[in-house]
Amino acid sequence: MKWKDIPKPIKVRLVTSFFNRSVSFAIMPFMALLFVKAFNEWIAGVFLVSLVCLGYVIGLIGGYLADKFSRKRLLVLTASLTASMFLVMTLSLQFDQMIVFMIAYTIFTVTNNLGRPAMSAIIIDATTPENRKAVYALDYWLINLSITIGTALGGWLYVSNQLLLFWILTFTSSMLPIAYGIFLEDTKRTWTSQKLRLVFVDVFQSYQIAWRDRPFVKVVFGSMCILAAEFSMGSYVAVRLADSFEPLSFEDWTINGVRMMSLIQIENTLIVVALTFFIQRLASRFSNKHTLLGGLALYTIGYAVITSANSIMLLLGFMLIATFGELLYSPVLNTEKANMMPEDRRGAYSAFAGTSFAGADFLSRSTILIGSLLTPFMMSVYIGLLVSFGCFLVYSGIYVKEKLVLRRAAS
Repeated sequence: MKWKDIPKPIKVRLVTSFFNRSVSFAIMPFMALLFVKAFNEWIAGVFLVSLVCLGYVIGLIGGYLADKFSRKRLLVLTASLTASMFLVMTLSLQFDQMIVFMIAYTIFTVTNNLGRPAMSAIIIDATTPENRKAVYALDYWLINLSITIGTALGGWLYVSNQLLLFWILTFTSSMLPIAYGIFLEDTKRTWTSQKLRLVFVDVFQSYQIAWRDRPFVKVVFGSMCILAAEFSMGSYVAVRLADSFEPLSFEDWTINGVRMMSLIQIENTLIVVALTFFIQRLASRFSNKHTLLGGLALYTIGYAVITSANSIMLLLGFMLIATFGELLYSPVLNTEKANMMPEDRRGAYSAFAGTSFAGADFLSRSTILIGSLLTPFMMSVYIGLLVSFGCFLVYSGIYVKEKLVLRRAAS
């Protein structure tokens, strides 16, 4: 798919998200360090966990609003508020007002999650079942490229010029509502005035429809189990390697468990950036079903071995396998998930699909506790079974036909 063939709303989203994410990843990974330094570990931990819960709830409300109001106007409003909060955070950091910084970061979490489902819905609106796979593959590649650039930028400037990073992010985020206002096309929606109590009832009913869509629920919870393996890299696997990996010395350079973890993460990112389009060309020779199943099989094997491996060759080799699997299955799964969303409820469905990430994050964090009770080999079995169960749910949700009167009525 050539760039000129991509719909304008998709181009706007891809370009703006790339620049915004590049700067965001230079700062967001260090937020915990900022709050720990300003307060203490307990306050920082409780605050950040609370924001995860708040962000998820706000995302559900954002999905409802995306189906009721103009998605363009909602994006312009939330992006403008987000840019304002970055400006407040930057100024409060400059004048050492961390309480103000914390309040602004909380409001940023609200506005950011409120607008996210609208953007996801716009992507689906602007694509067709024929080009979605190519668009999601390009988006996946740009995400990883922006993470690479952002991580390098953060490592270079965070310690030496932290304030400059926040000013860059403030400027970048300020450009987003302008771009949305100029380039995105508006879609008018009908809103009937309701009492506040009835609005909350309407929100509940909106997500009840998504919840009762059994195939979609299977895909969402299956995706959660699948993503848990990748997310566990930052929890159980990182802790295990730091504790049990035997350091390797190459002249004056030593690879310990922490550096080994960094190496396999760098490997994953570089493979994605270098081989995404090559893998997609290979995958185009096969059906979506076979590509999905083959990719999930490689992904499962790769992460199951990585969970307990302590050899540098095994870790690097099976990360290669897992990443190939990820490149194969991810665009197909995202495409099939988008195809399942009814046109008039894409905001709510997109927000509900976010359960995959929140649940995977929870499952990955729980692996630290489970890992304290099980041996590394047993943890590999656990991850393998968890991902396999997720694969079963995804396959049955997408390819096993079920007749749902409610789904037909909703679509």
